[in-house]
Amino acid sequence: MKRAAIIALVFFICAFAMAAQKKTPPAHPLRLNVANVKKLPQVPGIGSKTAQAIVDFRHKRGPFRRLEDLLAIKGIGQRKLDQMRPDLKVTPPAPPHKSP
Repeated sequence: MKRAAIIALVFFICAFAMAAQKKTPPAHPLRLNVANVKKLPQVPGIGSKTAQAIVDFRHKRGPFRRLEDLLAIKGIGQRKLDQMRPDLKVTPPAPPHKSP
């Protein structure tokens, strides 16, 4: 192959890979206190490892009171939080159902 063709092929592969990494954010913000590890990665800035860390954190420490609580999770800094903020919301957890 000619050098120009190889360079063009590498460029195409890189461009394709970058396009595949872009996420389509959820239509409505996800509720942070109920979203699971399958839903959380829809949010830009959250991959599968971060989603699992969020769920684990929530199980150990209880529901999030505000989005800034995510800063306590390793790998989430202010920049990542700002990226995630439009697609997440914190709502109070539903009260437990009482049997009649």
